[in-house]
Amino acid sequence: MAIRTREEYIKSLLPYNKKVFTNGDRVTDPLDHPVTRSVVEATAKMFDMANDPEFKDIMVAYSPYINENVNRNVQISRSREDLEMRYKMARLTSQYLGTCNYRCVGQDTTTAMASVTWEMDRDLGTDYNTRLTRFIEKMQREDLACSGAVTDPKGDRGLSVAKSAPEDYLRVVEKKSDGIIVRGAKVHQSGAIAANCTMVIPNQTLQSKDEADIALSFAFSGDTEGITYITQYTPFSAERMEAKDDVYKLGNPLYGQRETCIIVFDNVFIPWENVFMCGEWEYAGKAVERFGKTHRMNCGGACKVGYQDIIIGAAMVLAEYLGVNNKNHVKDKFIDMVAMQQTSWCCAIAAAAYGFEEPLGSGIWMPDDMFGNVAKYNTAHNFWQTMKLAGDIAGGLAVTMPSEKELDNPETAEYIRKYYRAHASAEKRMRMTKVLQNWVAGLHGVGTWQGAGSIEAQRLMIRRLMDSEEYKKLAKIMAGITD
Repeated sequence: MAIRTREEYIKSLLPYNKKVFTNGDRVTDPLDHPVTRSVVEATAKMFDMANDPEFKDIMVAYSPYINENVNRNVQISRSREDLEMRYKMARLTSQYLGTCNYRCVGQDTTTAMASVTWEMDRDLGTDYNTRLTRFIEKMQREDLACSGAVTDPKGDRGLSVAKSAPEDYLRVVEKKSDGIIVRGAKVHQSGAIAANCTMVIPNQTLQSKDEADIALSFAFSGDTEGITYITQYTPFSAERMEAKDDVYKLGNPLYGQRETCIIVFDNVFIPWENVFMCGEWEYAGKAVERFGKTHRMNCGGACKVGYQDIIIGAAMVLAEYLGVNNKNHVKDKFIDMVAMQQTSWCCAIAAAAYGFEEPLGSGIWMPDDMFGNVAKYNTAHNFWQTMKLAGDIAGGLAVTMPSEKELDNPETAEYIRKYYRAHASAEKRMRMTKVLQNWVAGLHGVGTWQGAGSIEAQRLMIRRLMDSEEYKKLAKIMAGITD
């Protein structure tokens, strides 16, 4: 069963035993709820694409773990080619979903821990990598949809980790002979409500053994006892609730805006076989950094390029509908949008092309640190600019447009068709404006800025990685200065 079908994936969710709450209500069937259904449908699309001959070269990979082909969403990067196909998959899935594929973070956290656990076993004599390898083999054989959980609540950011309140970080509260008990939460978590399992990793570099109880990595199945999921709820969630099955009146009909949740761990038992870090605080930073540069190449660079493909295309169509597509200032906007988009794409390509095995001997390949961080840094800035330019083309209607249901209202339909007609019909103009509204007036700007780490995280890494002495040395050579 190395590559499952959509039907097999959906069947694996039922009966739905997760404790999920949306807008104050318990979700008992994820396919019967307008908000959670979009997450299930987006995840299911990954299985469709892996079984589609058109996408097989990108969506399917050979795994040496189980010696057969697997869905690339459960592949661990073991070569430069794996890194290259990974960023190609990120762009492709974003083009077809217009939202998160919900398996991205799980893949990147697992890859990071494959690298770090190998290093811990080598240095400390642990057996974390052996445990993780068994988990990877199971995940690949069963083609499990795995989400990833990274971010802790953190509470008062002015306090050190050691001085923070216990609830601010997910932590181990008891070690037993057969496993550990954990308590706390992970926030901003994408896809867990529709995942078969979730991989947890630390949130940040730790400074001392006083912080060892939050140096945690483990995996758990979606319906583990003591886990509660509380989903986000935004105006776009409310709109989807109101639309129910009439989804084509929404900006992204099938898959919606990215839906996230907070995962609450209320004294949850994790067996040792699924624990991959527990107290090794010196290695927490390595886990975060390796996840970060991998995710910044994929999510920060390539994924958002796929989104920009949709934004640019929608803006081009709308410009034609409005009759302004041949205006020079509009053409200039498209040039700027494409140039910014391709800059991010080039950075993602470079991150993979300069990738390397880390640590040597582990067999795990990581993107280049500098290019991975620069990919996300550029994308964060460029995405805002792309949305600004697309919003300028869409005009004020992107935020003032009435509901498309007015076209079905005999008292208003004639007015809407008359006053919103342009070079194209009001129906076409409104439908494409709604697509752009999904982006330019939606959640993706802040989501892109914060996803894969805030912009300050990339600035920190770039500052840490830049070779100041080499820059100064070259300048002195040019000036003929010798020290």
